[in-house]
Amino acid sequence: MFLYMLIFMAYHSSRWIPRHKRLKFQTVNAVFIAIVLVPQFYVLARPKSSRYCRQPLLNNLSASVALSIIASGFAVTFTLLEPVPQSLWASYHVFGLLSCGQGLCTAILTLTAAACAKTTPELYYMSLILTVASIFSTGFYMVRGGLWLTNRRPVTEAEQ
Repeated sequence: MFLYMLIFMAYHSSRWIPRHKRLKFQTVNAVFIAIVLVPQFYVLARPKSSRYCRQPLLNNLSASVALSIIASGFAVTFTLLEPVPQSLWASYHVFGLLSCGQGLCTAILTLTAAACAKTTPELYYMSLILTVASIFSTGFYMVRGGLWLTNRRPVTEAEQ
């Protein structure tokens, strides 16, 4: 859910800026994409990351890199388009489900891979960081969903 939240934040942050001044925001957006992607590529390229670990943390990191690249495309597209087509919103929400599943897999693999901290430390700690980010973003969406449910009007009030 971490990548889903980053796209959400990029979209809503860009709407505060007038349309003709969004080029500066695209620069900030590129910096955030680099902050997310560069550490993952660094850990992926490390020789220690290919050592044996009981859990497939390297495969999971590869999936995370692929989803991060897709998320960067969504973030750039969402900040440039106004209005965003419904089909793009639908694909964004499907991506959110994929991101949620990947975050859940990351959490499970990381929690069961404590021994990998000795054999593949960079890979294990990157997985731990992604797990914490996923848990934080899931909490964010749980609070946001709860607020959305409490602010909805009751059905009887809407009919009157």
